[in-house]
Amino acid sequence: MIGEVSLYGIYVPPLLLLALLALLVSRVLSGLLARAGLYRLVWHPALFDLALFVIVLGGLSFLSSIW
Repeated sequence: MIGEVSLYGIYVPPLLLLALLALLVSRVLSGLLARAGLYRLVWHPALFDLALFVIVLGGLSFLSSIW
């Protein structure tokens, strides 16, 4: 993973960019899972959404480290 990313002269950490991408992906997945009716089986939807975000962020971080 690189040290920092320059966006129009502003240096941002790559984890911030990965977190924004993970937020977008987890929102899409959450919407798809809600349409499929999975949230009827979930005890605490907010904790489920947080866990989904952490899993997606971990996966993206892993993929960016090997690429």
